[in-house]
Parts: sequence; C-alpha cells; structure tokens
Amino acid sequence: MNWQRFLLMTGSLTLALLAGWWGRGLMPPRSSVGPDDPASSADGPCPGGAAPAYWKAPMDPTYVREKPGKSPMGMDLVPECPRGRNDAADGSVVIDSATVQNIGVRTTPVERRDLFRAVRAVGRVAYDERRVTHVHTKVQGWVEKLLVDFVGQEVERGEPLLEIYSPELVATQEELLLAARYRKATEESPFEDVRGGGESLFSAAKRRLALWDVPERDIERLLRTGEVKRTLTLYAPESGVVLGLGVRSGMEVKPNSNLYTIADLSKVWVLADVYEFELPWLAVGQEATVELSYLAGEPMRGELTYIAPFLDPKTHTAQVRLELDNSAGILKPEMFGNTVIAGAPRPGALAIPSSAVIRSGTRAVAVVSLGEGRFEPRDIQLGLDTADGWLEVRSGLEEGELVVVSSQFLIDSESNLQEARKKFLPVQEEAAPQRPTKPAVQSKMERPESESPSSHAGHPIPMEEE
Repeated sequence: MNWQRFLLMTGSLTLALLAGWWGRGLMPPRSSVGPDDPASSADGPCPGGAAPAYWKAPMDPTYVREKPGKSPMGMDLVPECPRGRNDAADGSVVIDSATVQNIGVRTTPVERRDLFRAVRAVGRVAYDERRVTHVHTKVQGWVEKLLVDFVGQEVERGEPLLEIYSPELVATQEELLLAARYRKATEESPFEDVRGGGESLFSAAKRRLALWDVPERDIERLLRTGEVKRTLTLYAPESGVVLGLGVRSGMEVKPNSNLYTIADLSKVWVLADVYEFELPWLAVGQEATVELSYLAGEPMRGELTYIAPFLDPKTHTAQVRLELDNSAGILKPEMFGNTVIAGAPRPGALAIPSSAVIRSGTRAVAVVSLGEGRFEPRDIQLGLDTADGWLEVRSGLEEGELVVVSSQFLIDSESNLQEARKKFLPVQEEAAPQRPTKPAVQSKMERPESESPSSHAGHPIPMEEE
C-alpha cells in the first residue's frame, strides 16, 4: 500500500513539472518595457511621441524624478505625460485652445481711466459746537422772573431771558446818580482837579454797570429819569434753541452759574466714521450729500470740513465732519442719515478690474495672456480701490496688456505646480538618493534552460513509512 502511494505521488509531481515547463515555452516572452528599455522609447512613452513631464512612483505620487529609474519600493517609475499644458522657458503656462474654451478663460486689456470713489457712511446729525452759547450772569443775585423756562424753546437774539435782583446792582446805580450830580456841580469849578475828579467818579460808576452787561439804553434811562431799577434783565446773545436750563425762579445765581445753553441750528454738523482704506480718497473741501430715510430721493448738500487726525482704537475708523445748511430746520440733532462723500478723482490711472487680481495675503497676482495659449502669472502692486470694481496698478503691468478676469485661479495653480516641481526635483535628487534594491528572487518559471526539471525529478521525496 505504501509503495503504491509513493509511486502515485512521484508520478503526479513529475507530470506537474513537465506541464509547467511546456506551458512556459508556449507563452510569449514577457515584455520588460520600462524606462531603460530602448524599445519603449522608440516613439516616446507618451501619446504622439511627446516627452514625459516627469517620472513618478506608481505607489507614491510625491516621489518624482526627471529621469526614469526605480522607486524606493523597487518598482519602475512611470511617466507623467503632459495633458495639454507645457512648461515654457520663461515660466509661463501653455494651454491648448480647447482647454482655454472649456474652462472659460476671459481677458480684458489694462487701460488708463479716471478712477473715482464715492465714500459712503452712516452719519449722525450734531450741533455745530461753534454755534453753542452759554449764558452767565456777572453779578450775584436772585432770580425774580424767569421768562424762558423750558428746554427746547426757541429764542431770538436780544430776547429777554430772566430778571435778577442784585443789591450790588442797586448800589452801583445809586453811585452813578451821585457821581452824575457831583460832576454837574463841579463843572464850573475854577480848579481843574475838582472838575476832573467829578468826571472820573461818573465814568467809573458808568463803566461798572457796563461791565455787568447792563444795556446802554438802561444806563441812559437811569440818568434821564433818575429811577433806580432793582432788577437786571439778561438777554439772549444769539438766536437758537435752548439746550440746557440751569436756573429756576427764586434761585440764587452767581457768576459761575450756567443759566442757559443755547444752540444755533441754522447750520449743523453731520459726523460719520470712515474706514482707513477710504481715507486716501478724502480731502477737506469736498462736496458731500446727506439723505434721510424718510426723505428718500431728496439729498441735502454740504461740505467736508474736518478729517480726524487719529483713528478710533476700537473700530479703526476715522471721524469726518460735514457741514450743512439747516435753514429749513429739517435736520435735527441725533438724526441718522446716509452720507456720500465725492472722493477726489485720480485721472489717467492705470487700472484693471478687481476680478483680475488674485490675493494671497502678502502678494497680488494678475495672470497676463501672452497670446497663442501662453499665460504668465505676474506680481503687481496695487493702489486705490474704487467702489465700482476697479483697482489702480502702480507697477507690474503695462497699458494694453491682456489680463485674465475668469478662471485665472486654475492657471495660477498650474503655474505654481510647475514652479514647485522645478524647485522640488533637484532637491529630491540630492536629498533622497536612490536606495539600492535587493536582487529579485528568481521565479521557478524563469530559471535558465540548464536547470532542467528532470534534475529535480530524479530525487525522490523522502516519505515516512507507516
């Protein structure tokens, strides 16, 4: 039984080896088309005989070489064929016309034009600080009659505001009457000093009343009638609206008491905050308009009179001030309105659309069309930015050049890839030299002809006897 089993297994093994050897002879020789095989590069490994852009590892796309070779895993590098894009000697990108049409590339010329920007901001109506007046008394006394007695009341210049009783005022009026009598009595004195003394006393008393803001007409009435007036009337120094009232009837008032605050609203300010990038467009004297929400379509014209020399540390905006005529009284303090300031024009500036610029944080790039499918990303320096989508170009472009305004991101990305590959390849060759690969173990199917399977078939496989 054991002998028959041994013969059966030996015969099966022999037949299997003979069948494998015979099948190998019928199979065509395996092609070793690789990077070093001349036959593989007869017409080029890429369609149309084009040269590969580079060679990369099939299992690691980041491992690239300029020439054929082996990957760190011992595998043949495969060619990366150009797909309609080629590196140009000047660093530009070449794209075939079909691809240009498919990705929707559009261009526009670099041109000179008058740049203009209307600076828009929300403004707040405020009092003209130069037209705000504070009313004080120059004598100490008590309020006997309050004629203007509420905030918001409109007053006219010269209108009486209140009457104050002051003992000092009464005493000074009496002194003036005595000085007037003494002067009259000494007018015919033969002594010049006596005549001069009477005149000096009269002038000093009259001047004291004038310094207390007693009107000249009241002084003339006092001298004419001889009747001492026990109260002093204060009059409005300007026309306007009462903003503050610091006195009531019967109160004691002193020279440091703020009795009234009056604001003239015939002209008002509009305060607005503008961003720092808009400041180069602004200058004092420019025209401006203010439009209220409930008066849409009826802008009021004014003038830019002030630009703050500093920024708000929280908002990083600068306050600007517009001055407007408010004779009609339409503008009220603390109203909000939409302000438009006509910025200074920049005539004949070199400009491109904002859609043609690729911003990377530290750089501004425009893709220039060189013709025949060639495109060049170019660093540019920008200037002013208009509200209608145009940018001033200070350097990097010339008038008449064509810049890409759509799909330029794809072109710029391709250019960055090519530039990175050019910088990456030499570093790879130097920093990551090819590691020696272990010799491949010969397969039994690839043994030399001298190794006949019969030489192995003659050795019986030892079997354990049962």
